[in-house]
Amino acid sequence: MSGMGRILVVEDDEEMRRLLEEELIEAGHSVLTSGTGSSALECLEHAEVDLVVTDLMMPGLNGDELLARVHSRSPFLPVLMITAFGSVDSAVAAVKAGAYHYLVKPFSMEQLRVTVENALRERRLWDEIRELREALGEGKSAVVAESSAMKEVLALILRAAGADTPVLLLGESGTGKEILARLLHAEGRRRDCRFMAINCSAIPEALLESQLFGHRRGSFTDAKEDRRGLFQEAEGGTLFLDEIGDMPVSLQAKILRVLQEKEIHPVGAPAPLKVNARVVAATHRNLESLMESGRFRQDLYYRLNVIAVQVPPLRERPDDILPLAAHFLGKHGRRLGRTNCTLSPEVVEALRRYAWPGNVRELENAIERALVLGRDDVIWLHDLPETLAVPRHSKEPLEGPRPLAEVEREHILKTLGAVQWNKTAAARLLGMDRKTLHRKLGAYGIRAP
Repeated sequence: MSGMGRILVVEDDEEMRRLLEEELIEAGHSVLTSGTGSSALECLEHAEVDLVVTDLMMPGLNGDELLARVHSRSPFLPVLMITAFGSVDSAVAAVKAGAYHYLVKPFSMEQLRVTVENALRERRLWDEIRELREALGEGKSAVVAESSAMKEVLALILRAAGADTPVLLLGESGTGKEILARLLHAEGRRRDCRFMAINCSAIPEALLESQLFGHRRGSFTDAKEDRRGLFQEAEGGTLFLDEIGDMPVSLQAKILRVLQEKEIHPVGAPAPLKVNARVVAATHRNLESLMESGRFRQDLYYRLNVIAVQVPPLRERPDDILPLAAHFLGKHGRRLGRTNCTLSPEVVEALRRYAWPGNVRELENAIERALVLGRDDVIWLHDLPETLAVPRHSKEPLEGPRPLAEVEREHILKTLGAVQWNKTAAARLLGMDRKTLHRKLGAYGIRAP
C-alpha cells in the first residue's frame, strides 16, 4: 500500500534541509520545508501534511518540543526524528513520547526512503481504520457490510480480535485485507500498543530480514548502527505481514520460530531476543498450491491458519457496491470540497453492472477520479473511467415527458432499494443530507418495506 505523501521537513542546517528536500522530491513526494520549529508550527496552521521529518537538536524550539506541539494538534500525524549519534538517548525518549521513529546521522538515503514510506503507510491505515470504526458505529457498517458475506467476515474478525491467535486473511488484491487487519488490532487487547505493517513482496530478501528482525552495527556493509526490527517495534501490539505468500522460504523458517518460540535473532546479534507481538498475515495467493510446489512451508501454513478469514471479492457481494460508493463519495468529497455531489442514474447502473476486477480499491479510484474530473454536482458516465463508462444498450421504448416529482420519487426508491434501505448511504448517493431525504420520503409517501 505504498504511495506518495506531503512531507514537512524541519531542519536548521540549510545544506541538510536541501538534501532531504531533493531526496524526498526525487522519491515522488511533495515537500514543504522550515528552518525552525516555530516556523514549522506556522506552516502546519496553513497546510495539511502527512508526515513531519524534523531534526532533534535545533535552536529555539527543539524537535521533542515540536513533537509535543504537533501531537497536541494532530495526534495521528507521524513525526520522524533525525539526530546525531550522541543524542540517541534523546531520540529514544522522543519515540517513547510518540515519535514514529528516528534516524541517526549519517544515514543512507535508502534508509530514509524506507522509513518515510512505512510512516506514510501507517498514517493511511490509521485514517482508514478510523473511518471504518465510524462506519461500524452506524449499525455494523453501512460502508462495507451490507452483504451477508461481508457481515460474516466482520463478525469473525470481531470474535477473533480478543485472542492472540495468529490470523490469516485470504482474498484477492484490493478487497480490504489491510483495513481488516487494522480493525482486528483496534478491537483487541493490544489496541493501546503499536500496529506495524510490512509488504513482504515489495522488499528484497536481505533487506526484509533486517526490517523484520533488526540488525547489529557492522553486521553487513550498510549497517552503521543498531536497528530494531518490526517485531521489536510492534512489542505488545500487532505485526501485519502482507503478501506473506511472496516471502522467501528461508525467511519463512524464521517466522515460524517467532510464532513457536516468541523470539527473534537480529542479524549479527550474539543471542536471540524475546518478543511479544501478535502476527496477522495476508495473501492473495493460493498457499496450498505454493506448498505443493515447495514455495511455502507446510508447517508455517498450519501455524498461521489457526483462524483463516476469506475476504470475498466485490463481484461476489454486489449489495456492498453502492454503499461503498456512497462512503467514498463522502470521504473524497470532503477532501476535495465537493460534498454535495450525487450520482446520475446511469452511473448508479454502471457501478452495479461492472465486474470490479480491482475490487474495492478500483471502486474507490473510480469515485475519486469522477470527483476530480467532474464539472458540476452530478457525476455523469463520462466522468468515470472508460471501462465503466460504456453504456448498456436498452431495448425499452423511449418514454415521453414525465413530471419531475415522479422522476425524483422513482430515483429515490431505486437508490434506497439498491442500498438495502440504508438511508445514510442513500442520502450520500442522492447528494442530500438525511433530514432532506426524510422530508422527501414523507412528501412522496415512501415507507420502508
